[in-house]
Amino acid sequence: MRFISVPQDEEYYPVLAMIINRKGSDVNDLSLFGYDSSSCVINHLSSYSEIGPLVLDVSEIPETFGFALLLRVGDALLLDLRNPTNVCCIQRVSLTTNLIGEPITVEDPCPGLDVDDDVAACALLELRDSGNNIMKDDGYMDIDGVDSRSNVKPRIVCSWSWEPPDPVRRGCARLLFCLDDGEFHILEFTLDVEGAKLYTFEYIDRTLPCRPLFWMKNRMIIGFVEMGDGMIFKLGHRRLLHKSTIQNVAPILDLAIADYHGEKQDQMFACCGMSPEGSLRVLRNGVNVDRLLKTEAIYQGVTGLWTLRMKATDAYHSFLVLSFVEETRILSVGLSFNDISDAVGFQPDVCTLACGLVADNLLVQIYSKGVKVCLPTVYAHPEGAPLTSPICTDWYPAITISVGAVGHNIVVVATSNPCCLYVLGVRSSSSYQYELYATHHVQLQYEVSCISIPQEDCIHDNVSFSCGEGDDICKNPPPKVNVCKFAVIGTHRPSVEIISLEPGEALRVLTIGTVSVNNALGAPMSGCIPENVRFVAAERFYILAGLRNGMLLRFESETRDYLPGFLYKDSSIPSVNTFLQLISIRRIGITPVLLVPIHDSANADIIVLSDRPWLLHAARHSLAYSSISFLSASHVTPVSSVDCPNGLLFVAESCLHLVELVHGKRLNAQKFSIGGTPRKVLYHNESRTLLVLRTGLNGASSSSDVVQVDPQNGVLLSRYKCEPGETAKCMQIAKIGNDQVLIVGTTKSAGRPMMSNGEAERCTPDLLFIIIRFISNISMIH
Repeated sequence: MRFISVPQDEEYYPVLAMIINRKGSDVNDLSLFGYDSSSCVINHLSSYSEIGPLVLDVSEIPETFGFALLLRVGDALLLDLRNPTNVCCIQRVSLTTNLIGEPITVEDPCPGLDVDDDVAACALLELRDSGNNIMKDDGYMDIDGVDSRSNVKPRIVCSWSWEPPDPVRRGCARLLFCLDDGEFHILEFTLDVEGAKLYTFEYIDRTLPCRPLFWMKNRMIIGFVEMGDGMIFKLGHRRLLHKSTIQNVAPILDLAIADYHGEKQDQMFACCGMSPEGSLRVLRNGVNVDRLLKTEAIYQGVTGLWTLRMKATDAYHSFLVLSFVEETRILSVGLSFNDISDAVGFQPDVCTLACGLVADNLLVQIYSKGVKVCLPTVYAHPEGAPLTSPICTDWYPAITISVGAVGHNIVVVATSNPCCLYVLGVRSSSSYQYELYATHHVQLQYEVSCISIPQEDCIHDNVSFSCGEGDDICKNPPPKVNVCKFAVIGTHRPSVEIISLEPGEALRVLTIGTVSVNNALGAPMSGCIPENVRFVAAERFYILAGLRNGMLLRFESETRDYLPGFLYKDSSIPSVNTFLQLISIRRIGITPVLLVPIHDSANADIIVLSDRPWLLHAARHSLAYSSISFLSASHVTPVSSVDCPNGLLFVAESCLHLVELVHGKRLNAQKFSIGGTPRKVLYHNESRTLLVLRTGLNGASSSSDVVQVDPQNGVLLSRYKCEPGETAKCMQIAKIGNDQVLIVGTTKSAGRPMMSNGEAERCTPDLLFIIIRFISNISMIH
């Protein structure tokens, strides 16, 4: 039922329209009721009836008085209700189309009550004959009772929403509606002296059927899918632009809880949704964010993102560096970002590979052709040079630079073809005169893929103050100056190596960790080149390596000391290199892994980026991390300002997002679309895989099966199909002899007829015994 707007000076106000569908009747009734203000009585004003499709709903047309849209199976009627005692139909909009989709058609006004009895009788006979043909010729798999000899079916409007009122478009109303096959259309109505008319209709797009639908301001559309994820769209020109997803885990049909990573942090694997939107969801603890600022979508093609201080002791960042494919821009840090590129001095027409603070007031930019050291002006920072242009000095190698890193008083760059490593220093020859010079130059056997230089002060502070009471390292703490300068590099060997950068000494490799990720650990042999490496010093020292194939590795020293002996200046050069041990490995995603610490200290927690952002907890004995409740981002950097001391700046959807991590946990869900309706799930400890029972599959050979799923990425590893007419109902893992067996309870139908709940009336129960083999396959033995 709906209220219909009429002028308040009318005899009856308000007017209520009510749909009445009587059981066993072929006629739809639209009854109108009005409130008589003089007698305070609700009176029945009139009824509009006709033989035709089932009426589903009625909706008033905004910006008009006394016009409504009657939604029926297969069509919609435009009704004139200005005189509630005499309802008439103005136009009919047909929604009946062939299966491949055709434009909606508008037909002449329907006759309403003036229906020829003979025509109606013939129509009923045709419907009856069509139904008989269905019963005789069609199988029980025919959908929606469509005659197999015809390709026409009626469609219904499953959701609709009117455009929010717009003062500029008075006298005009637009309806966005979704059909049951997922097609979106817009109907536009205009109001003139003769009344409301359908002005135009337009096909928009096709997605999943939405129930309900909301048209918001700024052309934003929100659609909710039954037993599936909702969607947020923006209405474009004849299309819907997908902006975001609203996760919906309901209904949860089954779940399994397991500590998949062995971190003493359980994950929940849940069977969610129904076919065709059935999915497997991985629920785990997450970290929420407070979203502070979002820019316009003007940052397409970002290749690098960094924040820099003017001095190492500054409490806040001063510069935000954005690198693009052929451009570098520098913005001031704050709640508003202003472009100060000209006042800093970085090369503007190149892609920046790395940058950093090499000394107080001196910034370094590394790009493919060279290295530039800059002293910004006072326009960029109050402590800059009081000059009109920045002071800059360049260093150019003979070959192209591939990667680089900046540390305290040191710059390290690497080249490819040939594979060389350069170590640069910076010195001041006079006031405002600086020079970059090479201190080391060596040729390597393998190309360098990434470089990381730990901050010296952070390492020294951690060595002196990070150990607990009773630790050996605290009884005899090493002096702060005793730790040598070093860098961590990743190579195409592939390997992770720690090299000494001590002045006056030759470059030497202190230790090596070989990246040997094989299929048994869950990753292919290719793509194991480190994309990012990071030195961490929490309870003890370890190295993190993010690989290009989405894997995250943790290496530790063979010794149990906080820092191994080879990291001290007084250690002798070993005759045989010590090796880093691969302690743990995790798959973060399928895209290269980036590691960004949220603070400058060596024991800071780390933002891990791949397919989605994660917060890795540094002070743990294994790779323990939590999902961050944010969009998939390509880059992130910590940003500290007076207004936002603990901010994070993400690059996502071509926008800059300023957020803060919120102290509080929430559940985050990862979705794996596996098709059908997942009804049961079991976790198999030995193979570390999931066993999922599915029904409602669309395949002609089988409508039910049992699949083995990789919990990391949702890949189907193996499958057992039930026979045609057989449906899996339940399952349980058991051990019989030396074999682990999956016992599956099934029912086998003998065909039609079907009961009201959708199951076959005659079913034969059965048990299947399926051997579970390690990851490779599933085979039935009985």
